[in-house]
Amino acid sequence: MSAAPHPRELLLIGGGGEMTLSVDVAVQALEQARARGLRTHVTNRADTLAATPAVTAAADTATAVDFARPGDTADWAAGRAADGERPALVFGVREMAQEAVAATAHALELPGNPPAAVRRIRTKDACRAALAAAGFRQPAVRVCRDASEARAFLAATAGPWVVKPRDGADSAGVRKVTGPDDLPAALAQLPDREAPFLVEEFVDGREFSVEGVFVGGSPRVLEVTAKEKLPPPYFVEIGHVLPADLPEETRRSVEETVTAALTALELRFGLFHVELWLTTEGIVLGEVHVRIGGGWIHRMLPHVRPGLELYGTVYDDALGLPVDLPASLPAPERAAAARYFAPPEGRVTAVTGWDAVRTHPAVLHAELRVGPGDVVPGFRSGGDRVGAVVVGAATPAEARELARELVASVHFTVEPVEPVDAVDMGDDVPEVRVDLEPRPLTSSFRISHMTIETVDHLRLRLLQGGRTVGEGEITADSGYGQDGPAIAAEAEALARTLAAARDEAHHGADPVAPLRAALEKAAADGVGAPARMLVEMAFLDRAARRAGVPVWRLLGLPEPIRVRLLHTVPIGEDIPLDGRPLKIKLGGADDEQILRSLLGVPAPLILDANRGWDRQDWERLRPLLAELAPAVLEDPVRDPTLLPAIRAALPGTAVVLDEGIATAGDAAFAVGTAGGLNVKLMRFGGILPALDALSDATEEGAARMLGCFLEPPRAIAYAAQLAGLCDWSDLDGHFWVSDDRPVPSYGLDSDAPGIPRIAYTPEPARGEAAAI
Repeated sequence: MSAAPHPRELLLIGGGGEMTLSVDVAVQALEQARARGLRTHVTNRADTLAATPAVTAAADTATAVDFARPGDTADWAAGRAADGERPALVFGVREMAQEAVAATAHALELPGNPPAAVRRIRTKDACRAALAAAGFRQPAVRVCRDASEARAFLAATAGPWVVKPRDGADSAGVRKVTGPDDLPAALAQLPDREAPFLVEEFVDGREFSVEGVFVGGSPRVLEVTAKEKLPPPYFVEIGHVLPADLPEETRRSVEETVTAALTALELRFGLFHVELWLTTEGIVLGEVHVRIGGGWIHRMLPHVRPGLELYGTVYDDALGLPVDLPASLPAPERAAAARYFAPPEGRVTAVTGWDAVRTHPAVLHAELRVGPGDVVPGFRSGGDRVGAVVVGAATPAEARELARELVASVHFTVEPVEPVDAVDMGDDVPEVRVDLEPRPLTSSFRISHMTIETVDHLRLRLLQGGRTVGEGEITADSGYGQDGPAIAAEAEALARTLAAARDEAHHGADPVAPLRAALEKAAADGVGAPARMLVEMAFLDRAARRAGVPVWRLLGLPEPIRVRLLHTVPIGEDIPLDGRPLKIKLGGADDEQILRSLLGVPAPLILDANRGWDRQDWERLRPLLAELAPAVLEDPVRDPTLLPAIRAALPGTAVVLDEGIATAGDAAFAVGTAGGLNVKLMRFGGILPALDALSDATEEGAARMLGCFLEPPRAIAYAAQLAGLCDWSDLDGHFWVSDDRPVPSYGLDSDAPGIPRIAYTPEPARGEAAAI
């Protein structure tokens, strides 16, 4: 008797994001697949999978695969297909996952949009150029790399203008400028201050979006949505109404323009959401997306058109099932509207009127994510939204008015946010809590002697009155001999001992000296370096919060500089040529080929062999290394007696040691034999012993690099406080263990009490970029 065939599978790439709306969209997409007998498999970054249990619960299977690397997703899916696990359909509901969806569908020869077409619309200036070339009205736009290029564009065009990210969502970083004086504030709002950005002419007109689905490769408009936005300089959507109340002739013109544009852009699969303006000169197209619109449009459309299943229509069409959707839909008989809350900034002390809103019979969906004790930020992008109300009504005007009335009926009482240094943390012994969670990497990380796939995430908190008053966070990797459960046990025992010792930190005495002494004793007693670092972080965080200063100031360090990162390239990955300093991982069989490929690369080279070479390897590669003249050669050989010859052969290269450098004695050995060292806090046991090692190396005139393992953002920011003491900073390990998007540089919120946080949109740091 033969085995039963596997059910057909939907592969939902990118799952849902952590916002409620994104989760709701993903769950609906999965439910409509299951209703058609499809097995469902969700992929997403590991952190987001863990943070969206409703999505994983709605799916049959979930796997951690990073959609930000479309090629990796396609390769992973192709590998499954080769093993007999071939999906029938590839789909995605998130904007940032669409390139991975297209690449995977193309690799598996399944229905989908051409990858090049998706890349084009995801790059806003490229989409503008393509639409203009096809004859559609477009505002003038320029890709700018700095303020001087932006000022030149302003001088050559008529204003006003809009500054926006080249690739973004939720109106983050989008700001109107009326002249050169507005530019600095607009540029400061960009999510990535180092990335190219767009400046384009401001379009004066009413804003709409068009929602639809492709059937048989052709676009079918489902509805036109009217947008309501907050006034400039920001462009955050505050509400939506559908259907838009438009004259029939205008509606037909909008639908014809949008369908023609989608065809010109070579799009043919899934859902679409196209933004546009109605101006005195006609229709001006905005951004184009191959997913459903946000703002709870996915809830509003099925209400306006009963029986419509957005995702089910896509599945039926792709699977060759009948799709009952006329080419021209009749006008809907009812309407819907959504409205977001925009309470004043501050700490919420009371909320009234909410219960009456959420139980109102016309409400299709309502959510409010803030309550007493929560802090409301400014409303500058979609990420700042704190709740919404979605209603149904007989007409668009009635729906709009009802949504406004219900939102206005909820009253927020707020007070100014109390500075952290004014909070009394008390003298009670803090409670110690340690959590451990295995965490798959967002992608494999390969070096000369191992490939890393998973780390243990450890978090130690000091609690008083239920509040966190100090926090440490690290990851442990068994490949380096770091045993997560053992570290957690060591750290918890050490933290309890320190917490029980009545310190004098709250009464004016030096809070650092007793902590340093206790940690040095712990080291002498055999407590491992990772556990000591975790405990040190939590107690220094607590002491700094008590003092109302950041940790760097508590330790007397210089204010953190902007950290410019090396571009780390693990073994086996393509080498980017974007001008940034490249850190190339070596120590494998292809080293000679890799080194030859670097000849003529116009960027500083940092070569890290992780002790992967013996004497024969060195002699074979020496001519190539001499020709390349790398800026840094890290851990080149296993035999330290070869280091003097290496230094002599490469006089302009800083040689630094990393592996095994974990104590003051090790640091002195590295300085004496190689002339430089790479300091990693996880090896030394925290910022205090690392600071001692760097200070000694500075006195000896040695080369100094600040490194890391694959660590969470909080641990990276903790280490980055030392960047100003180093020649090079290699602090990018969080990009493999978090959803943080890789960037060439970042700052720290260096004024906040406690451990600073990484700031991807900072003001340029003073004393910028001595460290690279």
